[in-house]
Amino acid sequence: MTRIGVQCFTLRDEFPAHGVYETFRKVRDIGYRTAEVSALPMTKEHVAELVRVREELGFEFASISGGLTGEESLVNAFDTFVADAKALGADMIRIGMLPPEAMRDPSTVAAFADDCQEVAVRLADHGIRLHYHNHHVDFAKYDGRFLLDVIAERSPSVGLEIDAHWVQRGGLDPVRTLRKYAGRVSMVHLKDYRIARLPDEVYAALEADDRGPWQEALGQIVQFAEVGEGNLDFPSIIDTAIAIGADHLLVEQDEFYGRTAIECLTTSYLNLVAMGYGELF
Repeated sequence: MTRIGVQCFTLRDEFPAHGVYETFRKVRDIGYRTAEVSALPMTKEHVAELVRVREELGFEFASISGGLTGEESLVNAFDTFVADAKALGADMIRIGMLPPEAMRDPSTVAAFADDCQEVAVRLADHGIRLHYHNHHVDFAKYDGRFLLDVIAERSPSVGLEIDAHWVQRGGLDPVRTLRKYAGRVSMVHLKDYRIARLPDEVYAALEADDRGPWQEALGQIVQFAEVGEGNLDFPSIIDTAIAIGADHLLVEQDEFYGRTAIECLTTSYLNLVAMGYGELF
């Protein structure tokens, strides 16, 4: 059964402020029971707290996060990633973004994808699946091909984690994108896409013949939003994700615009319940 959970990048400020266990207790009180671990250093102390969250709060961990570069990468700390995933009962590890050096062109993306494939094969021996999460940069087009297509073709053992907001920001339709990669998508990020209203002070400045605030605000008009508070058609996105066999739909919000992560997650939860998806939590 497909489950709706939370992506922990949303909670990156909550963890240091309130602690791992207390943060997850607040999230559980909202109604979430599943999470993808991200933006939390996997120290022994944090892993122990996550194990406690799993055992005492009944959380299921869909995946943990890693990368291919640095001393603590999936390449250099492979056994640690496997041990952490096993400790949390997670059967997936996700890579959150292309390394900066790999974004250059299809050849650098292909080299990254080849490395992903090697790690994915190694992880499969331990019953763990490797996934790649897209951003808008993955939809840069070279000779009619997206960078994400290079990853999909060069690393057949790597699943895809499709982020609805970043697909939209990349100029594509999330529903059509999910259908395109059907069979590869185990996780989907539910993150809305909002066009913000320009604040009153912008118009006051225009009346004073100052166009600077208007120009600045216009450049920031695209926002991340709580699910149901933006322009994306989430019933179509969710129904398609379920139809193609996605296991986890993870609510995420990158910025909060004066609200707290807990407030935003509450709004997303209530909106998803109102859409008829309460049984997926």
